[in-house]
Amino acid sequence: MLIMISSEGKTLESQPSLRFGRAPNFIKVNLIEDDWEAYQNPAIDQRGGAGVKAAQFMLDQKITHVLTGRFGPNAHQALSAAGIKMITFDSSCNTVSEVIEAFKNNLLTEVD
Repeated sequence: MLIMISSEGKTLESQPSLRFGRAPNFIKVNLIEDDWEAYQNPAIDQRGGAGVKAAQFMLDQKITHVLTGRFGPNAHQALSAAGIKMITFDSSCNTVSEVIEAFKNNLLTEVD
């Protein structure tokens, strides 16, 4: 299972980003192999369509679940069409590690 978390920084101790398309970075986590990798968001400098471009990046990375604070309508539509599950967290998660643990413990909300 490959998950991607929107993040303000590039480590597991970074603050998670509540924005999807405009998040500065993404942390890709392989839950089966227990490893991770950080990526700069390729959509960060988009004038428009950042959510759709970020969604395409998720598809290219073969992500199964995306975790963020909020999805815009275009990102939601693109991710949904690609079959990628969307999970939201709130500001109570202070680090990317906390988001991962909350996900593992089924404490986050899946978006319909």
